[in-house]
Amino acid sequence: MKYIQWWKFAGIALVLYALIGGLLLPVPQLPILAQSIRNLYYHVPMWFGMLSLLVASAVYSVRFLMKKDLVQDIYAESFARIAMLYGCMGLVTGMIWAKNTWGAYWTNDPKLNSAAIGMLMYAAYFVLRSSIDDEEKKARISAAYNLFVLPVFVVLIFVLPRLTASLHPGNGGNPGFNSYDLDSRLRMVFYPAVMGWILIGFWIADIQTRMMKLEYKKAQED
Repeated sequence: MKYIQWWKFAGIALVLYALIGGLLLPVPQLPILAQSIRNLYYHVPMWFGMLSLLVASAVYSVRFLMKKDLVQDIYAESFARIAMLYGCMGLVTGMIWAKNTWGAYWTNDPKLNSAAIGMLMYAAYFVLRSSIDDEEKKARISAAYNLFVLPVFVVLIFVLPRLTASLHPGNGGNPGFNSYDLDSRLRMVFYPAVMGWILIGFWIADIQTRMMKLEYKKAQED
């Protein structure tokens, strides 16, 4: 068995534990949230996973700019793709949660609007890539854009919502879950869920990268 396999099995085990434990283990009964607090195990890890994948994508963009190796650009694009998948899942789970706690799938909330803007900025990354035919030029411009958009995304998601009124926990003076009751009952599932989804995300990105490398190699041979 290859030495790299352990983290893949760890990701599967942690996600299965979070999925099962998140539904069956007891949770604190909080006002308004009630049983919907279980979505903490599924919604929040998506954003942690997305941010981890985006950081990895940016790292590969830096490596491309240093080495001028197109394989590094393939890695950067692949990790950004899976990050977008995680972002979409984060939005969907968040909308479901919002419907049960705020009464609407989407509200004019700074956190939600910032997340949508951030997703659109990364969608522009793929539009930019598809508009350039020359592979080296595409990789160079995409890498520069990738390194520009990551800090902007972090500011949109973590900084700006804290400066204005917000319904979202932990933003705009609204207490976070630590201020409510993020006790051991939640932590024993939440932290494994975060780590598990991050590992699964890297695994999917690894598979995606290998597929894209094969396509690139085939295109070079043709």
